[in-house]
Parts: sequence; structure tokens; C-alpha cells
Amino acid sequence: MAALVAATAFAQGGNTGNGGYDGDYTSLAERVFKLEKKTEGFNLFLNYGTSFQETAAGGNLSGAFRAKQLRLEIKGQFGDHLTYRLRHRLNKAQGAMSEENFAKATDIMMVGWKFNDKFAIQGGKMCQFWGGFEFDENPMYIYQYSDMVDNMDNFLAGVAFLWAPVPGQEFVVNISDSYSGKFADEYGTDARTLSGAPLEASAHPLAYIFNWNGSFFGGKFNTRWAIGSYTQAKKAGNGNYHDVMVFLGQQLKLPKFQWYVDYIRSNEELDRLRIVTSEMGLTPGIYATDVVYQTFLTKFNWQFAPKWNLMGKAMYETAQADKDHLFRYHRTSTGLIGSLEYYPMPDQDLRFFLAYVGRTYRYSISDAIPPSNVHRIELGLMYRIKCY
Repeated sequence: MAALVAATAFAQGGNTGNGGYDGDYTSLAERVFKLEKKTEGFNLFLNYGTSFQETAAGGNLSGAFRAKQLRLEIKGQFGDHLTYRLRHRLNKAQGAMSEENFAKATDIMMVGWKFNDKFAIQGGKMCQFWGGFEFDENPMYIYQYSDMVDNMDNFLAGVAFLWAPVPGQEFVVNISDSYSGKFADEYGTDARTLSGAPLEASAHPLAYIFNWNGSFFGGKFNTRWAIGSYTQAKKAGNGNYHDVMVFLGQQLKLPKFQWYVDYIRSNEELDRLRIVTSEMGLTPGIYATDVVYQTFLTKFNWQFAPKWNLMGKAMYETAQADKDHLFRYHRTSTGLIGSLEYYPMPDQDLRFFLAYVGRTYRYSISDAIPPSNVHRIELGLMYRIKCY
């Protein structure tokens, strides 16, 4: 099993949770039509999640049924070398973006070539190779992302070079676009910083990422680390606005208990995540500068009984912009998430769940934004349907 996981991870390219090893599940074609599968050239999945959500925010209660996820996924492998993968969201805008000509709804459309057991290359639209275990999880399984990951635009066109020098160790160099639309679509036609400096399109708006995925002690301890930089816009004088991101993820993986701790930091000369820009209510086309975001999070899964799983997650995050003389901004947010999950069928990736999500936001410098609390209870199901 460990060898299969490692081989599949390398073939699919590092982002194993985001879609690599899929478990020994029975497909609908096998169960309904009695079709025996003889090739890995075509695998078809539907990632579906839905729930009833009761939310308390600002002293108001609201409840509704909501589709959490609806993604079509097709992937396969031909021989020892060629792989491909398509993942497309069926409940998101389908129009092609102005720069990449991919729709935002298309998460992944990549083709990979594995030269040998040590080297591989991938190209197309893909999930960027950032580290951290929250970032790596299949989005269907996330009840609530951290603020940073939730505001990232990380499905972008590019190329990735993978090197696995020894079993259990993988290094990736990933070069991709910084954003999927043209500069005017991303920032506006008269984009400026808060201090009034004009923003111009960079000649090469690219992201450069170096990623290391390590596995130790027979897969019991794992790491997902990455560092990278985005080129976002050209400064009015010389040079470009950049941001530098660091992801450090550590995971303990035991047969019935899994636990990870992630640290994420983003130093942004121009507010890429735009949490600060949006919350300060700046005029459209005006962007904050010199912003620092940090996230500390931890999550565990405990299979305390057959067919049952208990999940707990805690987050602490900060957003800070206090170098600009025009304003000072500092926000802290905390999050507590828990769920009880029931898996009725061992040969299907189906779970019913009851979950709680709580978020608290506090602003210690700006008096313009009051503190807020959001609480949500969800009752629903997730089903990664293996169609073929």
C-alpha cells in the first residue's frame, strides 16, 4: 500500500490529497453494470457534497440547503509514462478568463510525462505546488478553509518539474501565471496603491515555487514545505511588486489517528489576498501595500470506532498592514471546527456528517471595523462517486 501511494503521488504530482491516491473503492460501473476494469487509462469521479446550514452572524439566524461541492474529475495513466487529469467545477462561472483562456471553473487540465522513477514533468492548468496539508486536501473534505487558503487563487496555468531522488522524497519546481486574467481585468484600468502610486502590468507576471514533500518512518511522519514568490504588477518607477509565501506542513499519520500542523506566511508588497483591501472599504482600483498575513492551524482525524471518524480543527490568523502612513490595520481571527462523520459502506467514499464551524474576528488598530462572530452548524453528506 505504501509503495502504491508513493508511486501514484509521483505520477499525479505531489498534490496527493488534492487528487492522487483514491482508495480501493468499487465503481458504479462495476457494481451496476458488472464491468470489469482492465485499464487505468480512464477514471471518472464526481465529487459531491451538500448540507443544510444554520448560520448565526451579527445577531441574525439564517438557514438553507446548500451544495458544498460539485466537481467532475477525469484522470488516467497510460503505461509507465503518460498521465492526464481534468477537474472541473459544475457550479461555477464557465466563461474563459482573458489571459489563460481557461474558465475559473476548471481547476485542473494537465498532462504529465514520467521519464523514469526519478524525473517527471507536467504542463497545463494545475493546482500550484504549495506546501501545507490543508492546502493539499481535496476541497470536498474541507468544512472551512483558513482565511489565507480561502482567498488564494491557486489553480493556474504553468509547468512543473518533479524530482524524486529516493523513495519518500520529492522536490518540485513550479512556474505558473500569477493570475488568470489580464492585468486590467485583475486590477482595473486605473489601478493605484493607497498612497496614489499607479500600478502597471508586469512584463512577466509569473509565480515561482519550490516544494519539498518528505515521508519518514514508513509514512508515519510527513512534511509538505514550500517557498515561492508572485510577480504581481510593475511599479511606477523600476521593478515589480512581489509577494513571498512560505508553507510549512507537518503530519503524523497513524492507522487510526492523523494529525497535522501547518504554518503559512505571506509578505505582500501589493495586497494579493485582498483581505485588508476589501475590509478597509477602499475605493475600487485602490490596493493596500506592505501587508503581512500569517496562519497557524492544526487538525486531527480519529477513527475511534468502525465506520466513525471524529475531526477537530483550530486556526489562529493575523493580517497586518502598518507600514503605510495613511492607515494602520491589524486583525486577528480564530476558528474552531469539529465534525462527527459516519461511513456506512466500506467500498464507497461516502460519509454523513454533523459539523460545527465557529469564527471570531477582532481588530486591534482600526476602530472602523467592529468585532464579529460567525457560528454555523451543518448536517449533510459527502460522496466521492467513483463512476468508472
